[in-house]
Amino acid sequence: MKELEIISIIQKKLFSEYIGDDCAYLKDLGIVVTQDSLVEDVHFSRKFSTPFQLGYKSVAVNLSDIYASGAEAKYLTISLSLPDKIEDNFVENFYEGAKLALNGAKIVGGDITGSDKIFVSVAAIGSTKNRKISSRKNARSDYKIITNGFHGSSAAGLFALQNNLNGYETLKKEHLMPNVSSKLSEIIAKTAKNDYAMMDSSDGLMDALYKIAQNSNLKARVDFNKIPYDKTIENFDYKNMIFFGGEDYKLVCAISKEDLDNINKDLYYEIGEIVEKTDNNIVEVNFGNEIKQFTKNDIEKKLFKHFN
Repeated sequence: MKELEIISIIQKKLFSEYIGDDCAYLKDLGIVVTQDSLVEDVHFSRKFSTPFQLGYKSVAVNLSDIYASGAEAKYLTISLSLPDKIEDNFVENFYEGAKLALNGAKIVGGDITGSDKIFVSVAAIGSTKNRKISSRKNARSDYKIITNGFHGSSAAGLFALQNNLNGYETLKKEHLMPNVSSKLSEIIAKTAKNDYAMMDSSDGLMDALYKIAQNSNLKARVDFNKIPYDKTIENFDYKNMIFFGGEDYKLVCAISKEDLDNINKDLYYEIGEIVEKTDNNIVEVNFGNEIKQFTKNDIEKKLFKHFN
């Protein structure tokens, strides 16, 4: 069963208005809430990742969801399931890495249990005070599509690790300890006059473009030559890594031209626009020598599958 199918079942079963974005926006409490899990040999391997790096990434990926909502990250709880024969200093090093990633947030609790493999589950809470919160359904025709960092680096770094390639240290680090920034999120949430759609690229740039367009019943049109990426990934299947690699944890936002004019151009890359959808194509990419259209089926076939 596909992840999207499971989410659809949960939404229908619970009749929940909160499920669908990177975070649940609990307006009555003035907070957003998110939870992410990392499973050994699915999301990370101890062959490549140290306890310190795992602790850092476990926090960073949850902060990325908070930033994607436009909120300020405040509190986290961490649940660790650990094998009986885990090394003595694992917990100490894990939490040293977690502390490094906090960016002003605080770890306030969690749980410890035993298991056959390492399982990390983090819940994060963000404050919405004096901020406009995003939703994937908020894109509008003529909105601009922007992002705040390189895409494809994490997938290329993982490829280099798995194939024991020398060099590529920047790419490897981006996979093991992703650089997650709140700067663009904060300025948008505090200054935007219009609704906006924003999420992170945890499952790939194409996933973010697709979900924003799909939930807004519109089409995302992007120019490949405007998408920022580390040129060293051109040694690999870089176009596929940019769109479908995932785990870059960069923000992807559809925002009005009026609001974009109030943001420092050093904080973002403009890569496309939102347009009306006239057919089954949800994402259009201009590669320069060709324009390629992507339907829902085209995209979902290539997205990361958690159950494979």
